[in-house]
Amino acid sequence: MTTNQTGPAVSAANSLPQTSLSQLSRTLRPVAKAPVRIVHLGLGAFHRSHQAWYTHQAGNSAEWGIASFTGRRPDAALALAEQDGLYTVVERADSGDSFEVINSIVEAVDGADVGRLAELVAAPATAVITLTITEAAYRLGSDGQLDRSAPDVVADLALLADGGAGKGKPTTPLGRLVFALAARRAAGAGPLAVVCCDNLSNNGTVAHSAVVGLAGAWDAELAAWIDANISFVSTSVDRITPRTTEADLAAVEAACGYRDNSPVVAEPFRNWVLSGEFPAGRPRWEDAGAVFVDDIEPYENRKLWLLNGAHSMLAYAGQLRGHTTVAEALGDPLCLRAVERFWDEAEANLHGADLEIPTYRAALLERFSNARIAHHLAQIAMDGSTKLRMRAVPVLQAERAQGRSGSAAALVIAAWMDFSGMDFSATAAGFHDPLVAEVSAANRLSGTGRTRAMLALLNPALAGDDAVVQLIENLSGSFSGLAVQE
Repeated sequence: MTTNQTGPAVSAANSLPQTSLSQLSRTLRPVAKAPVRIVHLGLGAFHRSHQAWYTHQAGNSAEWGIASFTGRRPDAALALAEQDGLYTVVERADSGDSFEVINSIVEAVDGADVGRLAELVAAPATAVITLTITEAAYRLGSDGQLDRSAPDVVADLALLADGGAGKGKPTTPLGRLVFALAARRAAGAGPLAVVCCDNLSNNGTVAHSAVVGLAGAWDAELAAWIDANISFVSTSVDRITPRTTEADLAAVEAACGYRDNSPVVAEPFRNWVLSGEFPAGRPRWEDAGAVFVDDIEPYENRKLWLLNGAHSMLAYAGQLRGHTTVAEALGDPLCLRAVERFWDEAEANLHGADLEIPTYRAALLERFSNARIAHHLAQIAMDGSTKLRMRAVPVLQAERAQGRSGSAAALVIAAWMDFSGMDFSATAAGFHDPLVAEVSAANRLSGTGRTRAMLALLNPALAGDDAVVQLIENLSGSFSGLAVQE
């Protein structure tokens, strides 16, 4: 059954069939747009289902407009700009869909427009920069620090040095952020908060290290200014948001009576935990359920290990078993058993009040089983060399430190290694990883040499542990057999 729970905005749209959302912008958006006070890097579906949704729901939303910049391509900004920044969030539950038009994005911009980014970040009214640029964009090495030898980091540093006051414009999100912060410093616009919303442990600290590391390689005085003036807020973000399909566009038009070229489909569940200072103010995100805490690490680890870790297990094991979505893979007893064993190991190493791990695990099983949310394994599988450092390696290390084998966490890594060796020539998704060249080189090796080389991409210390290398080698091929090896 299709439901409509969004009130007057969508009801008005229902009376205007064959109308586009852009034609309804005057009806659905307040007379005056909210002023830009938030700049976002990484305009995509998750940002629109999460940070933009929370801002729309804030009691002081009329004071907090978002200017959202794309990452690699301008497409999302061009499509959203046609609709004056408006779009529909489709909340997809087992019982049906609900629809809500979101108006918190007041400017959608091609990420390549570094001049506009610098102008907005330098504006005194801008108080918050949020990031969903993916884990790989921070260019962390296996030691957790910025990899200054990465080709795109080297290229950005050259561009920044080429007339850094405005001529040389960097191409990566990290480089663009540093460029824009330099403009804020030059304008004397004062402090603000950078809020990292990517799935990284201690993500505020990671963002700080990456930004200051890149800034310091360009201009030591800029790095010192960032240290003194910019707050880096850590967060745990959670809302399953699959890619939008043509069927989703048709569903919005059928239910709401207007054409939306940029709807977002998301599960009913959402969660946002934040820790850090906002020196220039922020929206009242708590009105929509966001939680502010002093110590975020337990919440980060719960989400990274239980949700994201299970997603990685299903992404690699599921595709090795021929599945395409999370719900399909979870329905495979072999994959389900592997997830539950991994959860057991993760839970043994999660400590903190109010985590409610059994309830959280039960909720994850229900969320993952929602077949109406087509969360594709190929999407989750991307950038494994970066993701597994936060999702599987810490659990394996914690288990080994307690004198246990860590075989369930090791199985996630073994499944990734097996997946990386698949023949992707006949698949549309292919293999995507920031270390694709290194993975390819490792896959040309055999036996223990291959296992050690692959493991070194995740954690050099583990690669030097013969017992761990042998454990992972023994687990290789587990998802091509009849049962998970013990």
